[in-house]
Amino acid sequence: MSTPGDRAATPAASVGAHPTVALRTTRLSKQFGAIRAASEVTLAFPQGARHALIGPNGAGKTTLINLLTGALAPSSGDVFLGEERITGLPQHERVKRGMTRTFQINTLFSGLTVLESVVLAICERKGRAGIWHRTVARQRDEIAEALALLQMLRLGAEANTLTRSLPYGKQRLVEIAIALATKPRILLLDEPAAGIPAGESAELFGVIAALPKDVTILFIEHDMELVFRFAERITVLVGGSVLVEGTPAEIAGDLRVREVYLGEAEHG
Repeated sequence: MSTPGDRAATPAASVGAHPTVALRTTRLSKQFGAIRAASEVTLAFPQGARHALIGPNGAGKTTLINLLTGALAPSSGDVFLGEERITGLPQHERVKRGMTRTFQINTLFSGLTVLESVVLAICERKGRAGIWHRTVARQRDEIAEALALLQMLRLGAEANTLTRSLPYGKQRLVEIAIALATKPRILLLDEPAAGIPAGESAELFGVIAALPKDVTILFIEHDMELVFRFAERITVLVGGSVLVEGTPAEIAGDLRVREVYLGEAEHG
């Protein structure tokens, strides 16, 4: 695997001396029998971060996302959203507080148009999902909000297209539109470019990177080109533990990362 160590990394956004922490964990752990899928993970993500989680298969990346979202309960440790401890909150309560993971629209929204899918998500946020389909023409505020989201994500031309008819890369953008309809403070993306052709995946990440900075983005991605191009900071997980965290340039030049993940350490 090639490493981008010799390429200039995308400059990280400047962070003040005391950045607002949007999400953090303290000694977060998850045990499955004898397997320790997450081991005392302590991380902090400032507001507006574009942060990547990388690591070999089985490193614990998806387990960590599941712990953050409440899909899994930790064996020990805590999760904080801002200053609030949310360790024991169920997933829907975390969504209400601003933590959103991309929806699987292929099963949930495939029979709806792109616009209908996003309007439904907005109505769900407002507690009106049960009536939206009967009075969709009256949901003027929701339609206007949905159209603005679609324009921001370069999906305006596809507003009246059935979701299932879109190319896969566009479908992933609709997932993000639906997630943004919940007005998240934290957006968690688990391999957003999976299965997308290279040209489309770069466009997808370009849109993600351009999202408003009041949205903190944490993403898992296996494509190192995309990671080093779009992440401002990177955390490397190995065996459920944090190996190292740093800027793309720091991670690309770290011999431990090359040895255990990139596989390009020089052996003398």
